[in-house]
Amino acid sequence: MTASSTPRPHILLLHCHDLGRHLHCLGASTVRSPHLDGLAAQGVVLEDVFATAPQCSPSRASLFTGRWPHANGVMGLTHRGFAWDLHPEERHLAGMLREAGYRTELIGVQHEARWQDDRQIARRLGFDRATTGGMAGTVADRTVDALGRLAAGPEPFYLQVGFYEPHRLPGARDAPGVMGFLGDHIEPDDVLGVAVPPYLDDEPSAREEIAELQGSIRHMDAAVGRILEELDRLGLAHETLVIFTTDHGLALPRAKCSLYDPGTEVAFLLRYPARGWTGGRRERALLSNIDVVPTLTDLLGITSQGPPVHGTSFLPLLDGEPFSPADAVFTEMTYHDYYDPRRAVRTDRFKLVVNFSSAPGFMDPTQSWHRRCSAVGGHPHPNTDSHPEVELYDLAADPSELEDVADDPAYADVRAALTGALYVWMRDTGDPLLAGAVTGPQHHRSVAALTTHEGAPPSRTGAPGPQHSRTDETGRQQ
Repeated sequence: MTASSTPRPHILLLHCHDLGRHLHCLGASTVRSPHLDGLAAQGVVLEDVFATAPQCSPSRASLFTGRWPHANGVMGLTHRGFAWDLHPEERHLAGMLREAGYRTELIGVQHEARWQDDRQIARRLGFDRATTGGMAGTVADRTVDALGRLAAGPEPFYLQVGFYEPHRLPGARDAPGVMGFLGDHIEPDDVLGVAVPPYLDDEPSAREEIAELQGSIRHMDAAVGRILEELDRLGLAHETLVIFTTDHGLALPRAKCSLYDPGTEVAFLLRYPARGWTGGRRERALLSNIDVVPTLTDLLGITSQGPPVHGTSFLPLLDGEPFSPADAVFTEMTYHDYYDPRRAVRTDRFKLVVNFSSAPGFMDPTQSWHRRCSAVGGHPHPNTDSHPEVELYDLAADPSELEDVADDPAYADVRAALTGALYVWMRDTGDPLLAGAVTGPQHHRSVAALTTHEGAPPSRTGAPGPQHSRTDETGRQQ
């Protein structure tokens, strides 16, 4: 069906934390995710979508603006003292759609802009209404209610729904020094067995933790099922574009907070019966979640008035028309728990990572003093070993990215080509890392704390005071 013969759809965009592609329909055979598997069977599955960043806020900021984290201002987490934020001129998808006549509502997780109260965040991002917070059951309740309200109006709606699960959650059942996936409301799930990902050692403690993760995914999937059932009950499914995705990979060692595939791969399922996006079709094309905004604006025939988007529309792919995917996708990390700047380029065959600090081999995303899962191979002591400057992996021969061939003469031409491509991307998109280290919001607050009292002593190094800083409070070059 052509764009001219299809009315503007309702858009229901569902997303969650820390899932990667860990669904039954995407090859995780011991995960029970029947509702998302059903969505995949009814719609279209994009099998090779990657996040722009392996952490929550930067990836979501790209998903909802179509721009790189180092360009939109969110180079780290947006909550608490991390305090990264979208630049004032950035345009969120909700604001674009609201200007185009959509009613817009946010329910659940909002992690793409600095945390504020619901009224402020709605105004900041372009939502008519925002109700943040809540675990999956509460989010599903609120979404069911919202669908009933929105179905009664004459205009199309954009409903953005974020689930916290399967993020790690503290709970009374956790052993000392451990944060698992259960909180106080989820049960582990090993009904279909437990499959430890190949980049982790298969040990009893790992199996215990993966069973918890599987239970959290099943819990979130059940909430998705309630929402999709309500969409059917209201008679909206045919004319609604449903998208399900996540921010990045699993919260396990060598996944989240790393630029290896387990950290950047994301599930991407969609269904839009009125346009023929149905039938369980699967597409393999290198895509990035930065491409979602331009695809949606292309579908709707609207133009954003904000900064130019960096992504590319994959609408022709969805419509079954000729489509040439990109030769490579790019990913980045600058800050998460600490400053650990890295950039990577991935093709169908190779992955090249450049590390800009001597941080530990990989950042630990388990939020636990005592890790139950351990990475195989690679860095034997990830908390003490440092990054090499450049890593290179042959994904055909080594899909788990355990054998670094950056210094292998047989791969010299590949290394040269990919480092060149990465440099050109960083240069052309204005990546501040090329100019030097990036300072975060806390740095500027700390300098301000030193100089709040009149008569503070001058710097002993002769460095300029905060009034001469070359960066603003988000770390952007002035």
